[in-house]
Amino acid sequence: MRVVLTRAYSAALVGVEGRIVEIEADASPGIFAMVVVGLPDAAVQESRERVRAAIRNSGLVWPKGHVTVNLAPADLRKEGSTFDLPIATAVISVCEYIPAEALQSTLLAGELALDGTLRPVPGVINIALAAAQNGFTRLLAPPDNAPEAAIVDSLEVYAPATLAEAVRFLQGRITLPRAKATEAPEEEATSLDLSDVKGQAAGKRALEISVAGAHNLLLIGPPGSGKTMLARRAVGLRPPLTHQEALEVTRIHSAAGQLPRGLMLTPPFRSPHHTVSDAGLIGGGSVPRPGEVSLAHRGILFLDEFPEFTRRALQVLRQPLEEGSVTISRARASITYPAAFQLIAAMNPSPSGDWGDPNDPARRRYLAKLSGPLLDRIDLVVSVNKLTPAELMSAANGEASTTVRERVLAARARMVARQGCPNAGLVGKSLREHVPLRGGAERFMHAAARQLNLTGRGFDRVLRVARTVADLAGQPDITEGHLAEAVSFRQRDW
Repeated sequence: MRVVLTRAYSAALVGVEGRIVEIEADASPGIFAMVVVGLPDAAVQESRERVRAAIRNSGLVWPKGHVTVNLAPADLRKEGSTFDLPIATAVISVCEYIPAEALQSTLLAGELALDGTLRPVPGVINIALAAAQNGFTRLLAPPDNAPEAAIVDSLEVYAPATLAEAVRFLQGRITLPRAKATEAPEEEATSLDLSDVKGQAAGKRALEISVAGAHNLLLIGPPGSGKTMLARRAVGLRPPLTHQEALEVTRIHSAAGQLPRGLMLTPPFRSPHHTVSDAGLIGGGSVPRPGEVSLAHRGILFLDEFPEFTRRALQVLRQPLEEGSVTISRARASITYPAAFQLIAAMNPSPSGDWGDPNDPARRRYLAKLSGPLLDRIDLVVSVNKLTPAELMSAANGEASTTVRERVLAARARMVARQGCPNAGLVGKSLREHVPLRGGAERFMHAAARQLNLTGRGFDRVLRVARTVADLAGQPDITEGHLAEAVSFRQRDW
């Protein structure tokens, strides 16, 4: 037996970032055994049995004696089955010749079945980005992950189907086609049309303003009034993701184990049930994973039955709504996930579902579940009343999503050309610069602020919405009419 030290390379996932991991394999005389060191979790420890069976069933040679596998750096926690393929490759290279330059320039990732077949793993696009940033020229990944990894066009991605095929490729005995990037299929929500919603002119107008400026929206109305129908048609009004935004979204979904089949170009639409756990909504767990707020990054988070979510979950929403990110702290480290989403929420006006008596204690307790600071982060609040059967039968078809989307895209283009972001992103100095108030508009706004007892945050949100109303109208200056419409969506007579 040759007593040698061999190396292969992979990457560990920390949040949505990949960290390069060096896998060292050493075989020495002694009792037949394999030890994995370097802070591996249970899944990595279990790889010993998967790797041993995969090597044997692939017809490859297992080293005799004591095999030690070290995962460096030793202070970085290694989690999941991503390391199966690189560990097996490092162990095999103890006995089977694999050119050193092939291992030096190639990063490997993939789970092994007992027969040597490669299975997909989460976070491959993040691993591919880490490989490219650290000078690797090739990535070997499972076939199901290859379209995702190939998005990184500066990296050559190959998809061997089995461990034996990967080894022969590294030895130069066979060639494999370079994997090609694909686009993920569009979400079903984009096929829903706004013309399907009968009546609800105020709700449709609020939705148009909300999507154009990326403003948070709360729809209030009894069951069957069309709140969910409106919300689900919001994605069809949004602009497509830019390449950078699509890359951000794809990275998050990949890290969460969603395994996208390519670059995600459609803004995500996430609609968790109100029974979702805090970790499921915000992110977390013993091994931190992105939650729904991060999976909705650059898209829409729709929370139906808004007050039925736990009070703790609703309060934790305040950080991502304000900062566009969420930080998950654990004993070993803190991980920050992107969470720049647009919130659309829907709720009944009372526990019974109808508008009821405003002084009913049960109704007051129900509405009190939504704190003032949380409501202050919602730009538009609109009542959606239930139509009678006669009104439904006589209501004319409304505008199609394509027509409304044209106005939204034109308004969004004005925003980006003027300030580089949607109006919801205006803060501080940039807000004052791009939303100036003059003459009657300034007097109107100060009077409205006194009457509605607006907080500083609420005042700014009215200005942002008014700026969006003006952009939709194609007008450079904000008038009293624009402010009046924006203020109408702040009044809470429910």
